[in-house]
Amino acid sequence: MIGPQAYHLVGEKYLIAALDAAGAIPVIVPAIGRELNMDGLFESLHGLLFMGSPSNVEPHRYQGEPSSEGTLHDPHRDETTLPLIPRAVAAGVPVLGICRGFQEFNVAFGGTLWQKLQEVPGFLDHREQPELPLETQYAPAHEISLTPGGLLQRLAGGASSVHVNSLHSQGVRELGKGLSVEARASDGVIEAFRVSAARQFALAVQWHPEWQVMNNEFSKALFAEFGAACRERI
Repeated sequence: MIGPQAYHLVGEKYLIAALDAAGAIPVIVPAIGRELNMDGLFESLHGLLFMGSPSNVEPHRYQGEPSSEGTLHDPHRDETTLPLIPRAVAAGVPVLGICRGFQEFNVAFGGTLWQKLQEVPGFLDHREQPELPLETQYAPAHEISLTPGGLLQRLAGGASSVHVNSLHSQGVRELGKGLSVEARASDGVIEAFRVSAARQFALAVQWHPEWQVMNNEFSKALFAEFGAACRERI
């Protein structure tokens, strides 16, 4: 909602990342749930990016506890993305999930979520500080370890770890079926995974690689890989 009206929106940072780093023309897909013609969508688009959002997946989608008062939800998006993600993967459509998109991927494949990592013993506080400037909120916050031999390690030039930003309170509790971990934070929180049996690029990350993407070689490589997979379907 913006004021009293509802909108279907996308942040400019995602458009820039798709255009400049992935080499793709971004098209906004409305969150219209079961009215969406998925087969027609797969024929029309070459890839799907599931972006971040201030809202969280509704906990009843993964048998979670009720959300705290004031938690933002978007049931129309849940109705659209949760069935769309596994069908897109099965159809060989390249998919990339970011933040909320990462959490959607996990739920779509049967996984569950922690709603407040900062309240779980042993986990770090992965949230941003909203009172700070955006440049500070999106600055590198912690290191992640990359799975040896994984896709992300290849995109990082063989490095064993990279630094990423951190702007989330939710996280993977139980990993969904058929997902393989690509990166973890120092506290063990899963920061990235891929769909193991996917025929095409199918990856989700917890951080925000779209932020000032052209200033970060690792982020550029990630979006370039996604873009290359999309062009293979042309």
